[in-house]
Amino acid sequence: MVVYQLKSFAAYLRSQEKSENTVEKYLRDAGHFLRYMEDRELKLEQVVRYKEDLVEHYKISSVNSMLIAVNCYLRFIGREDCCVKACRVQRQTFREEEKELSREEYRRLVSQAWKDGKKRLFYILQTLAMTGIRIGELKYITAESLRQQMVRISSKGKVRIILLPPALTAMLGSYCREAGIREGSIFITRNGRPMDRRNIWVQMKGLCQAAGVSPGKVFPHNLRHLFAQCYYEKEKDLAHLADYLGHSSIETTRRYTMISAMEACLNQLDLGLMVSRESFGAEREKGIAAHMT
Repeated sequence: MVVYQLKSFAAYLRSQEKSENTVEKYLRDAGHFLRYMEDRELKLEQVVRYKEDLVEHYKISSVNSMLIAVNCYLRFIGREDCCVKACRVQRQTFREEEKELSREEYRRLVSQAWKDGKKRLFYILQTLAMTGIRIGELKYITAESLRQQMVRISSKGKVRIILLPPALTAMLGSYCREAGIREGSIFITRNGRPMDRRNIWVQMKGLCQAAGVSPGKVFPHNLRHLFAQCYYEKEKDLAHLADYLGHSSIETTRRYTMISAMEACLNQLDLGLMVSRESFGAEREKGIAAHMT
């Protein structure tokens, strides 16, 4: 029964033009919910208990992500009355450094890929970082797009245009000539299929030790974050960045541009408003000296 429900849910998600990655995640989260419910009666109170159980075992951001999928499933089966609210969390003004990939760490990864003879990965890393595209959108980087110096990306029912930096166009053009790629997607397997995201993820992890970069920082989506941070530092244009990233809401983009280090945030709060106790004595002595003169 559960399998049948998930198959129907999958068909519904695809009819809504959800990406395959989104479909996969929603099915995983909905399946987790259904296994939790088992023979329990589907009532709002039970879903609230499920939410409380999630909070005990997962980070709030993960809980909210899972609840989005569960609510979508509940609406699909006509039980919107059982949907629950997301957990409220105060927005951080900084990202945790242990999860953030710096420019220097990125350069070390790219350099290591070349040293290891992983040329295709060398170019993939730079393509993701220089365009800010999602890993699933890598297939849109084609030989034809290099000639046009732009990429037309169709994702989540939307189409957006990404301009390719001249340096990237020249670099990938050279790669295509060496590899004999004249048309279609540039980054493909030996069978001519687009690169699998998990395979790229595993290859990236394989660079960590030699490059001296924490594995917790190395995954494709962090290159998207790096692009967003570098773009915003240079242009300070949140609306334009949202267009590049394909975000419907600027609030989503804002999360990508949070100051990375807590130390940087603390420095921003140093407004010179503190009055130390020691200064009282100094001011008093100045006053006495002025009075005596």
